[in-house]
Amino acid sequence: MKIARVIGTTISTVKDEKISGTKLLIVRQSDATGEKSVGDSFVAIDLVDAGQGDLVMTAEGSSARQTYLTKDCPVDAVIIGVLDELEVDGQMVYRQSGIQKETE
Repeated sequence: MKIARVIGTTISTVKDEKISGTKLLIVRQSDATGEKSVGDSFVAIDLVDAGQGDLVMTAEGSSARQTYLTKDCPVDAVIIGVLDELEVDGQMVYRQSGIQKETE
């Protein structure tokens, strides 16, 4: 899995029937803090209703074809989760706006 940020959307009216009806988002791999882009942008099938600016988890290659919706489909990347928080080396480096930490 890789961390990426949703940077755009794309529409394809002509595509393989196995992925018909799927939402396609443009993502760019991020560093461990989610702040800095570290890779090229790529298109991923959105399985979790992510949106513009969200920090997400992606799966690529053969792993992208292991979900219920993408099994045996011609896909190379999928969004499998939207990150609420990201903690690295004991420090909170990302928290999705609108998410409140539970009080103890």
